[in-house]
Amino acid sequence: MHANRPPASAAPRSAGPPVPRFDVPEADAFTRPYWEAAGRGRLLIRRCRAAGCGLAHHYPREFCPRCWSEDVVWEEASGRAALYTWSVVHVNDLPPFGARVPYTAAVVDLAEGPRMMTEVVGCEESELRIGMALTVRFRELDGARPAGEPPLCIPVFGSLPGAGPEAVRARGARSSSLLPQGDDGGS
Repeated sequence: MHANRPPASAAPRSAGPPVPRFDVPEADAFTRPYWEAAGRGRLLIRRCRAAGCGLAHHYPREFCPRCWSEDVVWEEASGRAALYTWSVVHVNDLPPFGARVPYTAAVVDLAEGPRMMTEVVGCEESELRIGMALTVRFRELDGARPAGEPPLCIPVFGSLPGAGPEAVRARGARSSSLLPQGDDGGS
């Protein structure tokens, strides 16, 4: 027997504390409807119902960021968006992102108006264009929830087949993508 190996009958040792994940959002009572809808393949935004406002916004807040009204409701978004800006990430040491590099971090303009941080999947960097039409997809985060609970899914965006940039208009952005990319790094 080798001096550094335990006998075959020895109980396996723990690999240490679990590695923290940086891709799992914390759902609370307020954001639970958003995450439950995402798990069913629906993207929700918030809309102000105050007279004279009507602003749609994202990320979810309990008040309107324009008029401060608390009369805001959940609304299903169409899932259509236009690419505002992007950056291809080639190095990320945080788990599990290191296993996904390269990937395309992006900001999109939703058809309903709000701007959203996300990831573009299934598109080569050479295909990306400011204003290109995108559609929502959902990535299931494996192991993010205990067995028996519904999956935790996050919205990501991919190209909209057959749609030109006029399908959804961006608000005049510039690309921040400067590095070459070998593959789409998508899910």
